[in-house]
Amino acid sequence: MAKALLGYVGGSDPRLLAEMRRLQQRVQDLESELVRIQSENDALSAAAAQHHGDSPFDGIDIDVPQAEPALT
Repeated sequence: MAKALLGYVGGSDPRLLAEMRRLQQRVQDLESELVRIQSENDALSAAAAQHHGDSPFDGIDIDVPQAEPALT
């Protein structure tokens, strides 16, 4: 019975393991991208704060291109 349950819940199916590795790599890639973007955002906010005085958002007029659609 235990062997049947282990096989049923995904024991060591190579396709499942490959998919899990692929998803773990994707999560790591996205986390790295998030850190990079946060660093870039912090640098831009600091530069804007120096340029515009006390508030980092006073008088900021940034030309932002059209946002890209989210991946689904």
